Amino acid sequence: MHLSRETETAGYRLLSLEATGSTNDDVLEAARRGDPGKLWIVAAEQRTGRGRHGRQWSSPPGNLYASLLLIEPCAIALAPQLGFVAGLALHEAVEAVTGIGHPRLALKWPNDLLLDGAKISGLLLEGHRIGDALAIVIGFGVNVAFAPEGTPYPTVALRTLKAGLGREDVFAALADAFARTFAAWQSAARLSPSDPFAPIRRLWLERAAGIGQEVRLRLPSGTKEGFFEGLDPAGRLCLRTASGTELIDAGDLYFPHLQRDIHKPATGTTRS
Repeated sequence: MHLSRETETAGYRLLSLEATGSTNDDVLEAARRGDPGKLWIVAAEQRTGRGRHGRQWSSPPGNLYASLLLIEPCAIALAPQLGFVAGLALHEAVEAVTGIGHPRLALKWPNDLLLDGAKISGLLLEGHRIGDALAIVIGFGVNVAFAPEGTPYPTVALRTLKAGLGREDVFAALADAFARTFAAWQSAARLSPSDPFAPIRRLWLERAAGIGQEVRLRLPSGTKEGFFEGLDPAGRLCLRTASGTELIDAGDLYFPHLQRDIHKPATGTTRS
């Protein structure tokens, strides 16, 4: 594993591990020890990886498990936008190593990357207060060597597209792409403080899956169905239903034509 000279010059650092419990936990612990941020931790294997809502995921060797620590990257109200920044970087990285772009490669709200409708990656964004500082942890799990089984949606691994592709290749592309995308987002915040999310929102929507399609959302309050109309200026999903357009802050998004009824435990990427 390595970072390019450009990414190192931008202040990023890398710690590569053979095995760990969770790379997200590792970077959070680094924050508690006073790390200044822009720290990547990558592991060949995770023993206690997790996804959204605390879901546990087995993460054996072969896929990419990486987490990034950012300290005080923005005001806390803007922190959710970093999930879309990370998603764009992930899309750019996978396109760079495979040569495949949109529409075959598409972002699924709020945190997945799809190839021909099958999940190849997910990310997990967590925010923590460490003293007076805001610590943002962004975890990435990418199906490089294998795809998980027993999931309620199709999955695929990148090596089905490009034999011999390694997690090192994907990480190098991801680290570079994130550094560029994050810098562009910070620049937009300085130049257009009234709407810093606008450029990222536009780029994300250009690469999004399911715009205009019928979707199903699983929420704490139950299930909703409607048509995915896009994102509002805060990044909330716009769902058109029979009673009007609803704005959804968070939830699990499914495309009914891809979903399948599978209830076995899943293994593979760490991020759900």
